[in-house]
Amino acid sequence: MRSATIDRSTNETKINLILNLDGVGKGIIKTNVPFFDHMVDQLTFHSQIDLELRAQGDVEIDYHHTVEDCGICLGKAFSEAMGDKKGIKRYGFFLLPMDDALIRVALDFSGRSFLSWKVRFPTSSVGGFDLELVREFFNSFSTNSGATIHVEMLDGFNSHHISEAIFKGMGKAIKMAVARDERLD
Repeated sequence: MRSATIDRSTNETKINLILNLDGVGKGIIKTNVPFFDHMVDQLTFHSQIDLELRAQGDVEIDYHHTVEDCGICLGKAFSEAMGDKKGIKRYGFFLLPMDDALIRVALDFSGRSFLSWKVRFPTSSVGGFDLELVREFFNSFSTNSGATIHVEMLDGFNSHHISEAIFKGMGKAIKMAVARDERLD
């Protein structure tokens, strides 16, 4: 079974994460950051992984530590669950339209982390959530999973749609990349 459990405690956060790469898209996401919970739930559903993510953080200050540390934990969980990556397709990509937003995502679980981010949100926040944290989350995920990730906004004017299209597109790309291919074993 391709799964991992990660527990992380710092001065700012306490995170418990359980990941199953061979899931059905079931998520229990409770980070005390409502917009972020919604986004991670979309990533979970569209990647068809099962993810339980519980985070307690210093959200009274801001959401930065919680979001960044969730990206760290999710990246570590992916790295652990994929193991030597033998038998996975490794590459994933998706072009996701969502209303006005059009997002292109491509990733490679290569073991070499890199994030190319070509996204400009028209607003700085959605529902009190600072949108620069979307990049922060994926940067932490990339670094800790060893993934090369490219995210490009091709169109869009609604920040909620743009963000949601990124998380959904990433989910679809992850689903493709972690899929097993017996010819690669």
